[in-house]
Amino acid sequence: MKITIAGSLGNIGKPLTNQLISAGHNVTVISSNVSRKDEIEKLGAKAAIGSVADSAFLKEVFTGADAVYTMTPPNLGGANVILNTTEAGKAFASAIKDTGVKRVVMLSSIGADLPNGTGPIAGLYNIEQLYAALDNVAITFLRAGLFYTNFYNDVPMIKGLSIMGSNYPADISLPLVHPDDIAIAAAEELQKPSAGKNIRYIVSDVRKPLEFAKILGSAIGKPELPWVEFTDEQALTGMIQAGLPTEIAGLYTEMGAGFRTGKIASDFQKNNSPVSGQTKLEDFAKEFAHAF
Repeated sequence: MKITIAGSLGNIGKPLTNQLISAGHNVTVISSNVSRKDEIEKLGAKAAIGSVADSAFLKEVFTGADAVYTMTPPNLGGANVILNTTEAGKAFASAIKDTGVKRVVMLSSIGADLPNGTGPIAGLYNIEQLYAALDNVAITFLRAGLFYTNFYNDVPMIKGLSIMGSNYPADISLPLVHPDDIAIAAAEELQKPSAGKNIRYIVSDVRKPLEFAKILGSAIGKPELPWVEFTDEQALTGMIQAGLPTEIAGLYTEMGAGFRTGKIASDFQKNNSPVSGQTKLEDFAKEFAHAF
């Protein structure tokens, strides 16, 4: 198969590329960074350098592809994030339609069933709606849990204040996922026959924030590391003080509130979706300790 994937050689893109090449497919990797070209080609893939917001570029890259994997960069542009994410989705949808691609796997998120109140996830809701309107193309919306790798953002807080925390409580259950498990699921979906529009949740573990602190804390020699619930105002102020743009800090605060109320994870829980990923929180804790 000829398969085009977005996401460059990031935490998902690189293992996905390796899996598809190992399976004998002809793979093209989209990257906005020209310095990635040599690395992509060393893996045995073709590099396509350009912007995922450029529909003309995407049409060129998608032409002749049997399947495509799409994703939009987080915090696209740093400002007007929801609008920029949605516009990139429009470029993808236009290229898919105009080139007649028949198989698409889109990286989405838990909470993408909701139009608002979910922070940056709202952009993925918009893109799912755009893709759902496409005719004659089989699409899997790969709704991922909360990335384990987001915990790396907590390292300064742990080192500076000896706490972990956010604006949701310690005793709620949250779906988590490792990027490697997303890559495995994406590779499976890209290579298997499919029809219509389908949702697949990809989650590696379901745990509580009090367990985040205990398990990650134990891995770094801080077994008593507490989870602290912040108010929305405290969370917003803290992220801004840490250097996040005000808009992005506001979106993440809204997302945290969505976790707190349970709305973001509600569809995953309501549908009794399986926890199919292989990497549990204890496994990731070893990676976290190595990076810490």
